[in-house]
Amino acid sequence: MPSFAFDAIGAPWQVDTPLPLSGAERGAIRRIAGDFDAAWSRFRSDSTVSRLRNAPGEVTLPPESAALAELYRALYRLTEGALSPIVGAALEHWGYGPGYRLTPLSGAPAPRPWDSSVRWSGTTLAADAPVVLDIGAAGKGCLAGLLARALDAAGHTDYTVDASGDLANRGTSLRVGLEHPFQPGQAIGVVELGDGALCASATNRRAWGDGLHHILDARTGLPVTTVAATWVLAADPAVADGLATALFSVPGETLAAEFACDYVRMFTDGRVELSPTLPGEVFRSAPAR
Repeated sequence: MPSFAFDAIGAPWQVDTPLPLSGAERGAIRRIAGDFDAAWSRFRSDSTVSRLRNAPGEVTLPPESAALAELYRALYRLTEGALSPIVGAALEHWGYGPGYRLTPLSGAPAPRPWDSSVRWSGTTLAADAPVVLDIGAAGKGCLAGLLARALDAAGHTDYTVDASGDLANRGTSLRVGLEHPFQPGQAIGVVELGDGALCASATNRRAWGDGLHHILDARTGLPVTTVAATWVLAADPAVADGLATALFSVPGETLAAEFACDYVRMFTDGRVELSPTLPGEVFRSAPAR
């Protein structure tokens, strides 16, 4: 299957289709990805969200903001504040920010409750004090969904959008391995992905020091320690991505009570939790680190 490879939001992406994409289609994909980065990246000083980094104010975000705001509010509620879009300052405290310092500052970050910090509704985001917005919990999935909808609109009925391992798929079903977080190249299981999305998250994907990685508990500002990796199947890529991050804080059944999804959650001691309707299998409990 022909592939169109490109970089977006700091990671390699690939779109696979039965026939090569036209030049106009490739250009449209690059524009969508570029516009998304220009709006949402906290790593860019000129992005829309970065206007609130140093001063309070109000910004107007792209149309996808409305659904993102609703998703984040639901995940914030279901995780009792552990997943929050204003965790960016804590990530940068630990070194994961513009310039990729990857060296933590002294002390501990000072978490802030979402509702007392920002007002995000529809496409409007307002802050009474400087704030570092971070949509990393669902960002790749959101962009994958935008690209999938563009392919749908162009008449494509068989494609895969591969966002560095997070997948949005339509048409031909895929058999996808679930990569072991402690033993890259090995799988702890396999799932069947039809029309929909499969998103994963793991503490080893962006790790830069002893116990330092990109998945934080927003209530404490500290990296999570009990869950090593998660996978979620859902119809919408942004939902799958956001739920995969939420699984680091709450059981899958809590999320499945409100969102139609299947999931796998692997703990740092090797135990595995999975949904009863998972379209696939987990081979065995994986060894701990």
